[in-house]
Amino acid sequence: MSKQEIVTPSFGDTVVTTRIKSVLNWARKYSLWPMPFGTACCAIEFMGAVSSAFDLSRFGAEVVRFSPRQSDLLMVMGTINYKQAPILKKIYEQMCEPKWVVAVGACASSGGFYNNYSVLQGIDEVIPVDIYVPGCPPRPEQILDALVKLQKKIDPTAFVDGLNNTYQYDLK
Repeated sequence: MSKQEIVTPSFGDTVVTTRIKSVLNWARKYSLWPMPFGTACCAIEFMGAVSSAFDLSRFGAEVVRFSPRQSDLLMVMGTINYKQAPILKKIYEQMCEPKWVVAVGACASSGGFYNNYSVLQGIDEVIPVDIYVPGCPPRPEQILDALVKLQKKIDPTAFVDGLNNTYQYDLK
């Protein structure tokens, strides 16, 4: 008698087995708590992304927190000066693990068109960045796309049809 014959008659389709890592990644994927760090026009686009027209809550990220200790996703939007860099690093360090960072817009990603002595040329000089959103300012759709890409990065496997098939996301 095989294992399949023993388990199937007694439990049928009522028992699901999985790994703890898979369940945690699934929960993290759909319960992101973003903390906006907005300093310029990209923050206005983020306000558009959380509004009812685009609805960030459809992707499980509706609980916007303004405390780093209550959030796991730091969204940096706008120009960061060298004076603000230590503050940004401190906020990042206060966030709980696991934590993710999205650089929204050209200024946060590369300094934008401010190539001078006072502007940080990309926040990746101070903190690690997971997703870069291009544009000046980026559209709300781009911010939602970054959130979806981050969800794929958090949980690279997903269910396709029930419990039978899984597939790997291409992160490129």
